Amino acid sequence: MRTGKASVAPYAMLLPTFGLLAVFSLVPFLWAFSTSFYDYEVGGEAKFIGIANYIEYLHDPTLWQSFANLLFLMLFGLVTVSTAPLIVAKLIFSLRSERARHLYRVLFLLPVVVPGVAGIMIWKDMIYGDTGLINEFLRLFGAESLTRGWLSEPNIALWAAAFIGFPFAGGINILIYYAGLAGIPDSVHEAAELDGAKGIGKFLRIDVPLVLSQIKLLTILTVIGAVQGFEGMFILTKGGPGFKTMVPGLWMYMNAFSFQRMGYACAIGVFLFLLILGLTVVNLRYFRSSEDLRREAR
Repeated sequence: MRTGKASVAPYAMLLPTFGLLAVFSLVPFLWAFSTSFYDYEVGGEAKFIGIANYIEYLHDPTLWQSFANLLFLMLFGLVTVSTAPLIVAKLIFSLRSERARHLYRVLFLLPVVVPGVAGIMIWKDMIYGDTGLINEFLRLFGAESLTRGWLSEPNIALWAAAFIGFPFAGGINILIYYAGLAGIPDSVHEAAELDGAKGIGKFLRIDVPLVLSQIKLLTILTVIGAVQGFEGMFILTKGGPGFKTMVPGLWMYMNAFSFQRMGYACAIGVFLFLLILGLTVVNLRYFRSSEDLRREAR
């Protein structure tokens, strides 16, 4: 039987961590929430205006355009994160040599050490630039008429931004799927083969349902990353041409640090927080994991 002192000890040991989280995460959130009700410019006097910032944002001309761009980027990201890394992970897992598996995992993980900003700059200047890889490749084959400013033309700028990271085989995502595939018991594969399942059919009917937990995790991370992300678009286009590549996170950043409208930016931030919270709850509530499937099968 545990003594009172022993049962209190774990709670006491958690207090420093909780205190640091409160100071560096919870307090800034509460400050942003309260500031969203003020007309506040950095260095100026704060004036309480109630929900005026929220009402203004609902009538903001960038609202629908930025959320349409966000929805496109989010759906594009969900499709890519649930296909390419899973296929690559399955191909690596299917290799017979353990040494080869290890080598390929390391090779796919190597690009992760490159800072994200550096990768975006490479795409902006060396791939999408006027003398970048794509335009020079087109000129090489005499297709001069197809060259263009990939990030400056309104009709293709958002597509060009979405393709950053092609072929979408991120090392971390591959490792997450690989761990899920490695957790499938051999007996499941053997039973499936006895039932005649093999090849792509076996992959779709056996492997995919049993890595739903990993798909669910990456879906949540992709949604959160898409809603919060703005640094990539800031480096690539700053939301242009016009507002063709504007996203809510970038508009929040520009209002805070370019227009000095901190209260309005905080209102946008609270709006995005509620959006992320809602999408995460929906995902956790309605998207089934492999554990759910196992419980239903019992």
